[in-house]
Order: sequence, then C-alpha cells, then structure tokens
Amino acid sequence: MRPLPPELLPHTPNGRLSAVGAARYRPIHRTVTKYWQAEFPIAGQYVAQNLAQSLFPTKTLHAQHHDEESGPSGDGLRRTLGLFQLTMIGVGATIGTGIFFTMVEAVPKAGPSVILSFLLAALTAGLTALCYAELSFRIPASGSSYSFAYATVGEFAAFIVAFCLLLEYGLAASATAIGWSDYLNNFLSNTLGWQIPEMLRKPMFVSGPHGGEIHTNQFNLAPMVLVVLCSIMLARGTRESATANAVMVLIKLAILVFFVVVAFTGFDGHNFVPFFNADNSKGFAGMAGVTAAAGTVFFSFIGLDTVATAGSEAKNPRRTVPLGLLCALGIVTLFYLLVALAALGSQPASQFEGQEAGLAVILQNVTHRAWPALILSAGAVISVFSVTLVTIYGQTRILYAISRDGLVPKLFQRVHPRTQAPVRNILIVCVVVGVVSGLVDATYLWDMVSMGTLIAFIVVSVAIPVIRRRGADNTDNGFRVPFGPYVVPCLSIMACLYIMKDLSATTFHAFFVWMAVAVLSYFFYGIRNSKLNVLA
Repeated sequence: MRPLPPELLPHTPNGRLSAVGAARYRPIHRTVTKYWQAEFPIAGQYVAQNLAQSLFPTKTLHAQHHDEESGPSGDGLRRTLGLFQLTMIGVGATIGTGIFFTMVEAVPKAGPSVILSFLLAALTAGLTALCYAELSFRIPASGSSYSFAYATVGEFAAFIVAFCLLLEYGLAASATAIGWSDYLNNFLSNTLGWQIPEMLRKPMFVSGPHGGEIHTNQFNLAPMVLVVLCSIMLARGTRESATANAVMVLIKLAILVFFVVVAFTGFDGHNFVPFFNADNSKGFAGMAGVTAAAGTVFFSFIGLDTVATAGSEAKNPRRTVPLGLLCALGIVTLFYLLVALAALGSQPASQFEGQEAGLAVILQNVTHRAWPALILSAGAVISVFSVTLVTIYGQTRILYAISRDGLVPKLFQRVHPRTQAPVRNILIVCVVVGVVSGLVDATYLWDMVSMGTLIAFIVVSVAIPVIRRRGADNTDNGFRVPFGPYVVPCLSIMACLYIMKDLSATTFHAFFVWMAVAVLSYFFYGIRNSKLNVLA
C-alpha cells in the first residue's frame, strides 16, 4: 500500500492546514475523496497515532524530579518535612474521620461486624500502601496518584485521576469540618451550658425522609469558621502548619487512648450478638452490610494518599515517604480497631444511628458524668482540626502539581516569596470547601469521598506493573512491592472493586457527572495548554 502523499494530508503534523493540500482539495474533490478512501488505513493510522500522542504522553522520571526541584520561576516548594512529620500528616489525615464520625453511618449498616469493615478497608489500604511506597520511592513528586499516573499511564488518565483526587480531598475536608461542629457544640454545652443556635448549625441542603430538602433559613457556621482557621495556618507555610499538625495528632492519640480505657470499663460482650446485621430492609444483612460499611469508612484512609502528596516537600523523599506511609497505616489500623471494639462493647449497635458527637455520648453514658465527655469533645475539636488541615493541604498540592503541568491555570502554582506557600491556591480551595461544609449535609459526602479514594488507589496499583515493564525497576536500592509486580497490585485492585460494588446508585450517578466535567475540562483547556503537548 502506498503512503499518503504529504500534500494531500488535510493537516500538517503541527496541526495547521496544509496550504498545498487545501489548494488541491477544492478543484479535485472527487479524486481526493477516492484516494482518501483507498488509502484510509494509512491516514487512520496517522490520525490515531497523533491522537494517542496527544492524549497519552507520559512524563519521564527525570522530568518529574526536575519539576520538583524548581517552580515556574525557579523557586520550588521548600523541603522541610522529616519522617516523623510525614507520619503525623498521614495519621492526622486518617484518624478522626473513620472513628469520630462515620461510626454513626457505618454501624447501622453492618452492626457489630463493622469491625470487619474496618479490617477490610485496612487490608485494601495496606495492599495499596505497598504500591504507594514503591512509587513514592521511584517518583518522589507532589501530586501523589496524579504524578504516578502521569509517569506511567499517560496525561489523560492522570488528569482524570486528578479530578478524582480533587473530589476526594475537597469533600473529605468539608465532611470532617461538618462533623467538627457536632463535637464543638457538645463541648460548649458541657462547659458553658450554651449551644450554637439551631439555625446556625444545620446545613441548607439536607437529606430528608423523602429525599433532598432545601432550608433557606439556616446554614452551618462552625465548619466555615474552621476552614478559615485552616487557610490562615496553611498560608503561613508548610513547616509551621506541619509542626502544629504533629502536636494536634499527639493530643488526638492521647484522647483516643483515654476513650478506650474508660469505655472498656463498661464493656458488655452481649452487644456483639448478633454480630452481623440481621435487618435486610435496606439490603444490608450479613456480608452485604459489612461491604457497604467498608465503602463508607474507606475514605478515612485518605491519609495514606496525603503522605504521598508531600513528596516535593520531604527531606530524602525516597526513604521518608515509603516509611511514612507504612508507619501511618500501622498506627491508624491499631487505633481504629481499639476504638471500634471499645465503642461497640459499651453501647448497643442500635443506638449509633443519628447520634451526634457519638464517642462523647458513650463516655457520658458509661460514667454517668459530664467531665469524660468534656475531655473527649475537647480532644475531638482539636483532632478534627488537624484532619481538615491536612486534607485541605493535600488538595492544594494536587492543584499545584497539575497547574505546574499546564493542565489548569498557572494561578494555582504561584508561591508566596516569603512563606513559599501557594497562597492563592489555598484561598480558592478554602472558599469552595467552606461553602460546601456550610451548606451541604454530610450524608451526601461520605460515599463520594470513598469513590474518589478507591479510583485513585486502583490507578496506583495499575502503575506498578507499568513502571516495571518500562525498565524503571533496575534500581536495587529502595522499596519494592513483594511477590513481583502483579500479585499485590492485582489483589489491591480486586479489593477496591469489591468495596466499590456496594456504594449507592446515587454515588455512581454523581461520580459520572463529575467525570463528564473532567473530560470536558481536559479537552477545552488541559490538552491545549499541556506542557508536554506544547513541547511535542
């Protein structure tokens, strides 16, 4: 088959209309049409090749490393985070969501077997953590799953992952800020005998018995105040906010140890019978409830991803990021199981549904005194502050990474000359998170966060065999996923899909709408401004 002459191609390789082709095309329309049809396989191959090059360019590991060392003006993010601070970022992002809030959502689905839900979520997160550990060693970049996808499966897939991460971090920060207001209200009630007025602690968009409802005469003020405080701390710089986060995490762990010790004094083994949910009115009987609850609590393992987003600000990231991931997972899993056992042992599963400030109420019921609940509420107010802080931090770093690659406006990668923090990026993120947390009921947010987290974990798992096949595994030093490049990643993918299957239909519908927005954004802005496509 003859190759198609260049003068008859409608476009030149640089995308512009061929002058010769245009001149010849008009007068000899039929001839060219017949020729094009006869030689279409070659032309189709040419078009497909160019389309693939535009949609699936990958960033080399050398380019990833170069971008991490210098920003748009030669001033990159400052490397100030050590192993302890990275571990505390992971713990801070994780503990405080799955325990303080989602027990209220998860226990009604699974009953006492919610313990298995936490184990299933922890196992899935552990398998993915091994993949994160290897990729963070080979690609020590901010952006986490996004950067890993960019270096392995290509730009378009990386952009989709980035939108999943934006969904994950943004809604997680909003959801935790909403839960913070319950504990703040409990704390104020026990100390001052005063509660936040009803109209200032209820969202405008709520989930009612007949679906969504809108109440224009109310909004949730406390979460919006929390987000403002987080924006102030983040704008001061990473080192300062990371140090404050580490202090808050240590306080949080001490509070949870206090809860476990006190709650076990009221432990009753009969609360675990029946172990599985027997009510099938909502389809949650048996293991179906365990899986559904695992999907609800799974987003609490977002902390693992947050550690990886700090790659460009970590000292010796090839060592500290993998260790930080694994240390954070171990600490988080241990505390989740201890707190879940203590809570379920001291209160029947039927009492969790609709409970506000659940752990504080449990202590008050066990001791019949207000001071244990007061201590717990104070600790929750501090700990949830740290969760919201690090999740907002993670989202700003995702936006920083994709802006650096030209896929979103440059506004998100500009850093302040003194604090070296992306201040405008932080302000925009905090405005969006604050509005969502003040107006939307948390019921709409939990499963959407889990969906974004699961998709990101699947992509990270896929990246391991891809990066091995491309010859990036010729380094003997550093962490490697055990049992070869296929066993652990495949188990991780199957575990994520198993949890994902029991998420609600509403979650899938909303997620598909968000993905449609992502695709349109890429083709209208991202592909036109991508640095890799411009260089190509």
